[in-house]
Amino acid sequence: MRFVVDPWDPAYGATVEGDVAESEAPVVVDIECAPRDWAPRRPPPGTVAPDALVFVDGVRRLEARTWVDDAGGGSVAGIFASYAAGAVRCDGRARIVDVVVGRGVYAPSTALGDVDTRAGRFAAHRAADARPESLMYAVHSDMSETEVRVAEQARRRGNELLLLDGPLRKRAHVPDAVGIVKTHHVRYLPPELDPIVAALAAGERTPVFRVDAQPFSRQSWYVRLPGPAGGPWSGIVRCEATGALAPAAVVDLADRVTLALPGFASEPHKDARAPQNLYPIAGLERELRRRLGDPAVIYRALRRAAAAVTV
Repeated sequence: MRFVVDPWDPAYGATVEGDVAESEAPVVVDIECAPRDWAPRRPPPGTVAPDALVFVDGVRRLEARTWVDDAGGGSVAGIFASYAAGAVRCDGRARIVDVVVGRGVYAPSTALGDVDTRAGRFAAHRAADARPESLMYAVHSDMSETEVRVAEQARRRGNELLLLDGPLRKRAHVPDAVGIVKTHHVRYLPPELDPIVAALAAGERTPVFRVDAQPFSRQSWYVRLPGPAGGPWSGIVRCEATGALAPAAVVDLADRVTLALPGFASEPHKDARAPQNLYPIAGLERELRRRLGDPAVIYRALRRAAAAVTV
């Protein structure tokens, strides 16, 4: 029996689910070439390397669960959470820039107010309801909004690439931003073109295709990063850019991104999510978590603040 072991740490799930759902959005595959001409592609000679790459990412953390008084006289469940977003600029050396940290208390209470603690202020954010997924979605939404602000501040100057960890979503309006998707839960390509992804060698990409999903369309392509042998989708990331780009512009962008990414691919002995978890993103995540502060200190600050209110 012949088999391979995926280098991706199973604690993070799978890079590709065993039963990937088919995309319900219309997909246009003749953006760059006709379907019959689909084949792995390398950046052509003369592709201009970027002057710099700017990577943007965010993190979030649940600090404590709480019960908050409601205006109706009862109590509703809520959470305290922290989040941060930042950018790392790589132009011969890596520098972390534009870090923003936020803290909030989330609950569906009409009487919700800001909470001041020794660890800082937790701003009131009214959630839709008290379900755990709704509360964490509200935190994720605030983190995403912070990522948008950071990405806008880090807009490209000159010949730079702006690379965002994960899908574009709310960040799609940022000019020439490219989302880097590490895990794959949806199958976008038709069955006759899907094997092209598995055929990619390190440093190659698929032709560009467009996903006409709401609320915005996006251009996309797959890239294989260098790394140890594994399954057919090992080392594959999906890149996406706004659907508003002209075909020639997105093809040029795809070539430049494909040229740049392999140099930032991580290695298994340094990162459990290698090679997709790019080194600048991994370093940025560590720094953002550090800037969130010591969770034990924050928890004690919240307990003190709650005790002061009840005295």
